[in-house]
Amino acid sequence: MMNTESLNEEDRIREAITPKNWNEIMTSDSWAVFKIMAELVDGYDKLGRIGPCVTIFGSARTRSNHQYYKLAEEIAYLLTKKGFGIISGGGPGIMEAANKGAHFGGGKSVGLNIELPTEQGSNPFIDPDKLITFDFFFVRKVMFMKYSQGYIVLPGGFGTLDELFEAITLIQTHKTVKFPIVLVSKDYWQGLIDWISDHLLAEHNISPEDMNIFTLVDTAEEAVQIIESYYNKYALKPNF
Repeated sequence: MMNTESLNEEDRIREAITPKNWNEIMTSDSWAVFKIMAELVDGYDKLGRIGPCVTIFGSARTRSNHQYYKLAEEIAYLLTKKGFGIISGGGPGIMEAANKGAHFGGGKSVGLNIELPTEQGSNPFIDPDKLITFDFFFVRKVMFMKYSQGYIVLPGGFGTLDELFEAITLIQTHKTVKFPIVLVSKDYWQGLIDWISDHLLAEHNISPEDMNIFTLVDTAEEAVQIIESYYNKYALKPNF
């Protein structure tokens, strides 16, 4: 017997491929456009004055007793003590750890939550006036990229990789400023870095200088130092 999840997925596929008339298309698309506009306006309104912030990416599935959770919390805490606000994806796991560190560090704690059927619910360590919930992943990523002056990337899955490569691509193509991207945990990321070097770089699909867009570290202190050094270099003022 087919389970409920499979049945629901089959219904979604049938709905997606069923031909629609022009009125149905226009009605659906028009409401989607208004929803997208509303999410963009809400994000711009709430994030436009938060000041310099660092986004921390990572898995929603990381348990609170895991070393990566504790590492994310420490990084966020140290960054807030340096005067930086923290932005996370607003959910559990690494995201919760980031907001928790910011909260107990006395800094700005921003959560850009996403509505999902499973896994995602906002964590309790986000400032109440800095929680935004999105329906569209791409609008949420606009906010990450537009309002972050640095990215700390801890171990995660497909979503974390998506966010990481979005930031790398925007910097590579000069669509955004070359803010620091810090990958934390050499054991976790080294295989990916090697693959990028052995394949993308070796086959000339990227340039040698593209390998300098990100930095690989192991400790909270190293991650924070990279962000702080960048700000000192450009004489930028954090949220003191």
